[in-house]
Amino acid sequence: MVIRRALTVVLASLSFSAAACTGGSPTLGASAPGVSSPTQTSAGTTSQSASGVPPPSRTAVPVPPTTPPHASPFDVERVLGGVRDLAAMGPRDAASAAGDRAAAYVAARLRAAGYRVTVQPFTVPAGVSWGVPVPAGSTANVVADPPGFDPRRPHVVIGAHLDTVPRSPGAEDNASGLMVLAEVARIVREQPGALPVRFVAFGAEEARGGNGTRYAFGSRHFVTALGGAERTAVGGMLALDRVGVRAAAVPVCSGGRGTPALAEAIRAAATSASVPTRACTNRASDHVSFERVGIPAARLGSVPYAAYHSAGDVPSVVDRRQLARSGAVVLAWLRSLG
Repeated sequence: MVIRRALTVVLASLSFSAAACTGGSPTLGASAPGVSSPTQTSAGTTSQSASGVPPPSRTAVPVPPTTPPHASPFDVERVLGGVRDLAAMGPRDAASAAGDRAAAYVAARLRAAGYRVTVQPFTVPAGVSWGVPVPAGSTANVVADPPGFDPRRPHVVIGAHLDTVPRSPGAEDNASGLMVLAEVARIVREQPGALPVRFVAFGAEEARGGNGTRYAFGSRHFVTALGGAERTAVGGMLALDRVGVRAAAVPVCSGGRGTPALAEAIRAAATSASVPTRACTNRASDHVSFERVGIPAARLGSVPYAAYHSAGDVPSVVDRRQLARSGAVVLAWLRSLG
């Protein structure tokens, strides 16, 4: 009953209209295009290719004009549309039907961008999430691979978590990270770089323990499922977590348990995009799972805001300029990997 209901039903039988890939609402249909059932999922995950920094957005939001010729602009309206759609689903605990709908939504966006999408199911324990009891159940990582990707060859991973705490619609935490990930994936698919990128939407990042130590279940499951050659092939991992709250600079944090070299390299790349960044140490996201096993990792995002983990985490807390700057930092880093 646990591996289960909506994870199988929603991911295998929800389909999304074309509007869902541009900020519209999901519609019921036959099978979700490009999303495999749990029985079709491989033990590893997926990847994709890298790209440069985008030119000015179609909106009035300034985006550094350093995109390679013919690359699409970073579309802030597309990102905001996705943030609104995910927040409209309400709280998305990892073991909930709303959490499964969010996974299907993100999978549809990545599939529409041209990736092969698989789901990697796993179970999560019951617990207490920020004062609210949450049940045991199943959830999944959503993994997007570009055509021809070999997880045993050098690549990087970009991730963002799918779930929210029980009281929050999670516009900033973490619809913002998910939709910047999806938009970067779209651009990178159009303009591959020298080093492939694997995009992963992780299930169950939020803590399910009173002391906040039982968290990042999906990323730990992902790392554990990697074979030795696959783990060695991961040159770095970047978690996008809370990337849309307005601030003077974009936080780029190390986890404090490994080398800070990756965070430093990302901040250095951001200078080419004229985006201000700041250094920080943060152990509260999916990058920690990679750092624990010796994979260089960093987190982009974590600006404090009043609506954190509350019902007030709605789309209005997300700033379009900060979304554009966050996307520009990620793309500048990917471009630097060639």
